[in-house]
Amino acid sequence: MKKRILVILTVWFLFYCSACNSVNSANNNISTDSVTINKGEISFNQHCSGCHNFSQDGIGPQLGGLTTKVSAEWIEHFIKDPQSVIKSGDERAKQLYKKYRTFMPSFPTFTNDELNQIVSFLNTHKLPATKVTKEDGKELSDPIPGKIKSSNLVVEMKEVTQFPPSSDSGKLPLTRITKLDYQPNTGTSFVLDLRGKLYKLQDNKPSVYMDMAKLKPKFVNEPGLATGFGSFAFHPQFATNGLIYTTHTEPPGSAKADFAYPDSIKVTLQWVLTEWKADNPAAATFSGKGRELFRVNMVAGIHGVQEITFNPLAKPGNEDYGLLYIGIGDGGSVENGFPFLTHSREKIWGTTIRINPTGKNSRNGQYGIPPQNPFTKSQNSKDLGEIYAYGFRNPHRITWSKSGRMLVCNIGHGNIESVNLVMKGHDYGWPVREGSFVLNPYGELNKVYPLPVNDSSYHITYPIAEYDHDEGKAISGGFEYSGTSIPELKGKYLFGDIPTGRLFYIDMSDVKQGRQAIIKEWNISVDGKVKTLTELCGTGRVDVHFGRDSRGELYLLTKPDGKLYKLISATKTPVSAL
Repeated sequence: MKKRILVILTVWFLFYCSACNSVNSANNNISTDSVTINKGEISFNQHCSGCHNFSQDGIGPQLGGLTTKVSAEWIEHFIKDPQSVIKSGDERAKQLYKKYRTFMPSFPTFTNDELNQIVSFLNTHKLPATKVTKEDGKELSDPIPGKIKSSNLVVEMKEVTQFPPSSDSGKLPLTRITKLDYQPNTGTSFVLDLRGKLYKLQDNKPSVYMDMAKLKPKFVNEPGLATGFGSFAFHPQFATNGLIYTTHTEPPGSAKADFAYPDSIKVTLQWVLTEWKADNPAAATFSGKGRELFRVNMVAGIHGVQEITFNPLAKPGNEDYGLLYIGIGDGGSVENGFPFLTHSREKIWGTTIRINPTGKNSRNGQYGIPPQNPFTKSQNSKDLGEIYAYGFRNPHRITWSKSGRMLVCNIGHGNIESVNLVMKGHDYGWPVREGSFVLNPYGELNKVYPLPVNDSSYHITYPIAEYDHDEGKAISGGFEYSGTSIPELKGKYLFGDIPTGRLFYIDMSDVKQGRQAIIKEWNISVDGKVKTLTELCGTGRVDVHFGRDSRGELYLLTKPDGKLYKLISATKTPVSAL
């Protein structure tokens, strides 16, 4: 037996070495010129760093040592058109898709020189050293074994409008539309494209209301994904005070950050919160002046400041009225090796904060900290009074149920996507937890473990609904239906999965802290025919987002084709007929 094993290992070793030598031989011509490498680094930071790093698998695989595994030609072909490489039957490409369950965006406009530059930069990064850590408990290969069941709910939707392409040379996605919200007084709907424009919808036709690139000369929307024009929120008294709030990204060092970390840690970009005062709130396009409220340094171009919103249920005299909620991600700090930057009441990353944007009692004097916030009277002077709740990786969407309960969807890392019932001062666990599972932030982030016996002593609040990556990849936060056109949706919180376009709901009657609500899948139809969003978009990556208008009616936004759909009716169809 030992001899047989030795023979097998010898054959494997010779095959492996032969393959490595073949790759190394093929890659001998990769440029080592410093100018070429520098240009490749710039391209990588602009287009690739949102999904890839050189130390830890994230949205996509870490790329350290890649040029010792595959040829430069393979890398270049995959960057240009990953879907075609996968569909060609390439074994490595198929395994990547199987593991990460999403298509990488294609970059067909890259020239050969640009591709060579990126490969030259990748070639400077070796395979990272293996981390040796001790884990408590046994790794869970399938954290949530049960599968999400399809309901009999089919929702008819109609196309409302098509947004102008914002990509270069027709590259997918054509747009990066992510948010639909409304002006609280007129009820007019607005739609945001992360690449820099805020559109106003008049008679279902989009017209540019704000152009961030013109308003902020240092504005950038690279490396993509969650960077650019992040979010917007109209003050509840916009009609009289003309105040609107936005977030956007700028290059590192554009100005002094209000929230920074040690100089030894890189800064990839800065997120900026701005208050704008419109010259004429009733004007068709924005003109006016802005003032910066605060600026945050970020380790990577992911998990930024994608959500700002006012509580639409708050009325004058309520505690929440006029207070701005802001979801601040961990900025990729954990998967880039700096988990100590998050999960702390002393740091801004990985939190949901609440501020009075017109106040002045913050440390920089540009906004107010509500006295009712949970840590304003903390005995630790380093605790941030802005924090409302903490322990998030990427608090993607903030909304309130009809009964006034605050819900935050948190985009997970390698395993768990979650809906959280957020309460003042609570800890939601990241990065020592991913959903309701243990995570070692200094170990392999794609592995999760069962909760310990003494878990209650950690005082962590867990999701009220969650699904694992057998079902999807990144949660798209939604809303409880509060309209009147579709009675079948009453009492349901609708959400979905961003890349796959799968659509889910939970019944609000099942929402209770300390237990999991059952997630069910719902389906869509167009002109009476059941369709999937991948079929409608014509691509394997949907990038779906939800919107809600002033009447409580719901919408779906799809980035690849830049289309906006409205949910208009619903039927209950036997599952077998779907």
